[in-house]
Amino acid sequence: MRTLVLLALAGLGAQLVDGSLGMAYGVTSTTLLLAMGTNPAAASATVHLAEIGTTLMSGAAHWRFGNVDWKVVAKIGVPGAVGAFLGATVLSQLSTAVAEPVMSLILLGLGLYVMSRFTFRGMPKGNLGKPLRKRFLSPLGVVAGFLDATGGGGWGPVGTPALLASGRMEPRKVIGSIDTSEFLVAIAASLGFLFSLGSQGLNWAWVAAFLLGGLIAAPIAAWLVRLVPPRVLGSAVGGVIIVTNVRTLLKSDWVDASSSLTTPVYVLLYALWAAALTYSIRAYRKEQATETESVEEPQPVTAA
Repeated sequence: MRTLVLLALAGLGAQLVDGSLGMAYGVTSTTLLLAMGTNPAAASATVHLAEIGTTLMSGAAHWRFGNVDWKVVAKIGVPGAVGAFLGATVLSQLSTAVAEPVMSLILLGLGLYVMSRFTFRGMPKGNLGKPLRKRFLSPLGVVAGFLDATGGGGWGPVGTPALLASGRMEPRKVIGSIDTSEFLVAIAASLGFLFSLGSQGLNWAWVAAFLLGGLIAAPIAAWLVRLVPPRVLGSAVGGVIIVTNVRTLLKSDWVDASSSLTTPVYVLLYALWAAALTYSIRAYRKEQATETESVEEPQPVTAA
């Protein structure tokens, strides 16, 4: 029972982050399951089955607040579903000894990307109004969907920054459209795992716990983003993902590191994480001060 409560709380926290950043539900949840010793394919399948419900709820909430561009959802979601089905099939064929470090490497890369992206650049803004072409969205969807299934997360960390970097959509619509299109990715990945694995290794109580936590969190994610700056939240979540997956890799047969090596590695990681958070907080405060000054700056009076 204690495990189910912890998983529900983890699902709630992961969905709060995902709903406000447009990423990190799958990466965070899968990282937790791997740390608990779950089979990589079963971990990804568990998360994606729960995501069918959480992404549906999240998409409905974003649609209600006008945060969804349905053209973008269709152009990126359908290719994403194809990539996710292929990724689930590939991961299901790998042995656990190979799949666990491979997945941890993917998650580590995504964690480094998330933390560095939000620490140094925050939520990028660019020129709005220009259309996003299908030749850009379709390949992006296939790659993001494939990584999402094989890594247990990746749809948001790949798709959200790419759309933000284009500068052609408002950040709120990027996050809303990515969260909504992830519903298609979650269905396709879940089908891929079920066709390849059946129900082998799946704990349906865990799926239900993640789902319950995510359903509670989805409608209030918009409220959270007003309290916690996305820049700081991204740095914090990226650090959790990095530390956890480095731990998995150090304990894997690939590395099998001794305590004399792991201790200084952890000290370095925590120091870098603290530095990233400090930098993000200071950068955010500086941005807020600049915005306040620009608002309070008196406007020149023109003669009648």
